[in-house]
Amino acid sequence: MLTLSAGRMAQIVGGELVSGSEDIMVNGVSTDSRDIAPGCVFIAMPGERSDGNVFVAEALRSGARAALVTKWDDRAPGSVDDARHREVAIIRVRDAGESLRSLARYHRSRLSCPVVGITGSTGKTTTKDFLAAVLRTRMRVVATEGNRNNEIGVPLTVLQAGTETDVLVVEMGMRGEGEIAALCDIARPTLGLVTNIGQTHMETLGSQEAILHAKGELVCCIPETGRVFLNGDDGWSRKLANTSAAPVTFYGLARGSSVRAEDIAVGDDGRPSMTIVSGRHRAPVTLPVPGRHNAYNAAAAAAVALSMGISMADVVAGLAAAPLTEWRMQVFTAANGVTVVNDAYNANPSSMRAALTALAEMRSDGRRIAVLGDMGELGSLADLAHFRVGEQVAEEGIDLLVTVGVLARRMGEGARAAGLAAEVVRQCGSVEEASEVLDDVLAPGDLVLVKASRFVGLERVVEGIVQPRA
Repeated sequence: MLTLSAGRMAQIVGGELVSGSEDIMVNGVSTDSRDIAPGCVFIAMPGERSDGNVFVAEALRSGARAALVTKWDDRAPGSVDDARHREVAIIRVRDAGESLRSLARYHRSRLSCPVVGITGSTGKTTTKDFLAAVLRTRMRVVATEGNRNNEIGVPLTVLQAGTETDVLVVEMGMRGEGEIAALCDIARPTLGLVTNIGQTHMETLGSQEAILHAKGELVCCIPETGRVFLNGDDGWSRKLANTSAAPVTFYGLARGSSVRAEDIAVGDDGRPSMTIVSGRHRAPVTLPVPGRHNAYNAAAAAAVALSMGISMADVVAGLAAAPLTEWRMQVFTAANGVTVVNDAYNANPSSMRAALTALAEMRSDGRRIAVLGDMGELGSLADLAHFRVGEQVAEEGIDLLVTVGVLARRMGEGARAAGLAAEVVRQCGSVEEASEVLDDVLAPGDLVLVKASRFVGLERVVEGIVQPRA
C-alpha cells in the first residue's frame, strides 16, 4: 500500500500543494468517494457521467487525508471546512489520471516482489483468478480485482501491493496498439502470460497480425531474467516466442507443451475434470467452473505457479477451490427452477463458441436456451462472425435461441440456415423485449446461457430471470 507524505506526493505528480501541510501522511489510494479507507488520498478522476472534483468533500468526510484535484477556486476551501477536517492536504494537478499512474510507477519502483502480467484475447480474468488462488496456497498475493485491467485499474492494483506482498498478479486489457506497453511501463512485469491471440478488437486494429503485435507488447517487456508463458496450441501465440528475451514455457493440451491438461472429461454440471501434467508430475483436478475451454486457463495458471516453486499438490488444490469473478460462466439456479449460466460480461467469437459448447455439454432437465447479444469491435468480420455463431447454435442442438441487438439478428439467420426451426428463434431488439420473451417461455428445469459484449447489458436479462414480472 502506498504510504507517502503530501509534500513528496506533490513532487511525484508534479502538482501544487494548495491547502494543508506537506507533512501530512497518507496511506492508500482511492478514486471512488464511496469507498474511502481512513487516511487515504482521494484522486478526483473525471468521468463520463460525473466529475470526481464534486466529491472531494464527501471523500474527506469519509476519512481521506488528502485529495488530488484538477479544479480549485475560492469556493473549494469551504469544501474542506464543511468536511470538518483541519489536517488534510489538497494537491492541484493538471491530469488526475496521469497523476495516478505516476504514483503507481513510483510505488512499483519500491516493490521487490515478482509481478505477473496477464493478457490475451480470451480467458484473462479466469486465468488470473486461477493463478491467484493457486499462489495463495503458499504466498501473500495481490491480484487484479474483477477485471480492473485498464489504465486506471492497473495502477490501482499496483498501489495495493506492499512490502509484505510475495507476488503481484496484474491483468492487462487493451483496445489498441501501445496500450499494453503503457500498462507494462506502470506494472513492470517480471513474468508474462498470453492466453491466446483471437479476433477481438478487429475494428480498431484491423487484422489478427496487428492483434498479435499489440498483445505481444507484454512479451517484449519481460526482462531476460524473467519468463514468458504462451499457449502452445495456438499458432498465433507461438509466434510470440521469437520476440521474447526471456525463456519461454508453453502450456496447453497437446504433447508439444511442457505443462498440459490431459484426460479432459466434462461432468453433467459442465465442470471439466482433467490431469495436470508437468514432467513426471501428474495430478487430477476438477475445476469449479463449467466449460471444457477452462482447461487452457487451468494449464496456464499451473505453468506459472510451478515455475514459482508451488508444488503440484498445491496447484490442483488451488485450482479446485478458486473463487471466480462474477459474470464469467457463473452458474446458479433461480427460485423459479431455471438454471442460469451467466457469462454476460463480454463476448467475442472464440468465447461464444466455448460457451455454446459448454451449454451443450451440461445436463438439463428441461430445454437448453441460448440468450445471445451483439459482439462488438469485430469490424468487417462482424456479419460473418455472428452468422457462424448462429450456425453453431443449431449444430450444438440448442433448443431455443433468443437474440438481442441488431448484429445478433445474423445469429438467428445462421441458426435457421443450419437447420434450427424458425419458431425456436426469437429475435429481440432490446434487453427488455428479451426479458418479456423469457418471462413467457421459461419453465422449471430449463438451462439458460446469457452472453454478449458488455455494452449490450445482458446482466439485466439475468436479473429478469431471477425476479420475473408478476
